Amino acid sequence: MTPSPPTPRRLTPPQLDVMAAGLTLRDMQRAAAATEHAGFDGLWLTEGGRTAYTAATAAALATENLTVGTGIAVAFARSPMVTASAAWELAEATGGRFVLGLGTQVRPHIERRYSAEFDRPGPRLREYVGALRAIWAAFRGEERLRFKGDFYRFTLMTPEWTPGGSIADPPIYLAGVNPWMLRMIGEVADGLHVHPLHSVRYIEEVVRPELAAGGAADDFALVCPVMTATGDTDEEIETEREKLRLRLAFYGSTPGYSKVFETHGWNDLQPRLNRLFAAKDRTGMAAAIPDEVLDTLTVSAPWDDLAESLMTRYRGVATRVVAYSAVSNWRESPDVVERWAGVARAFHAPGQRKGTPAG
Repeated sequence: MTPSPPTPRRLTPPQLDVMAAGLTLRDMQRAAAATEHAGFDGLWLTEGGRTAYTAATAAALATENLTVGTGIAVAFARSPMVTASAAWELAEATGGRFVLGLGTQVRPHIERRYSAEFDRPGPRLREYVGALRAIWAAFRGEERLRFKGDFYRFTLMTPEWTPGGSIADPPIYLAGVNPWMLRMIGEVADGLHVHPLHSVRYIEEVVRPELAAGGAADDFALVCPVMTATGDTDEEIETEREKLRLRLAFYGSTPGYSKVFETHGWNDLQPRLNRLFAAKDRTGMAAAIPDEVLDTLTVSAPWDDLAESLMTRYRGVATRVVAYSAVSNWRESPDVVERWAGVARAFHAPGQRKGTPAG
């Protein structure tokens, strides 16, 4: 199927979020409270060494208005019934502020770390979402649980195992990169977690047409984590840019993300990064990322200009912009919290909420 042409960009300015991972539950409560106090709109909890749902619970109970979401939780590590129950309780605890973000992860982690099945991950994830919605409908008493698919079967729901209440389905945002996955996500989900390795051109020419081909609704959400380099001086910013070169190089060495480079005509960059990675040449990997690539895939600006730079790039492109490293910056230097709070205030200033999207 040929993807539909991109739909016109929405003029609605994005919201500004942060992401966090690897925190103890007590530290997560403090980070969530600080995020809300700083004026951010949302907090996304990634899943690595710690569990996204327990982190989301800690964040939810420490805040009043902040959107809290998993960004992302590993779907196949858990039965859809387990995920549905956790998401239901989080939606209840937050009064509707919770967003369920899910992704497939990769085969080695699913099969060898979680001892779970990974075959046909795209169709499996599609069915996973259908199972979640069927379970939630059963929780509300709207229909009997009779879900039978190729991967999952759920046919038993007794009153004592039903959480009770009448909670609306939490929004489901999925992560995906390849065209088939993007079309599927446009069909079954409420939003997409865009990979941090992206550009506006890639979103407009690849992501949005594939989502549209899947039938994505007009209010379909795009969550875009953005890698930033900021500081008070050129030297401070350049130090952060050098860190981003290496991060981009590691992401870019993975073949699955080559489409981003190919969209810009950088067809030889991913194979080169892959060879350097195999040779364990970190210095060479960073050196392989020229300024053109760095400036296209990340945002560099002084603290006082960062909000405007983010708004200029992502207005009409993203529904939510996620400051990729804000919380980790706070952990390294608590004084940075106030700097990020200033970014959030400037981002939400009336003057920033007007204008037209960047071309």
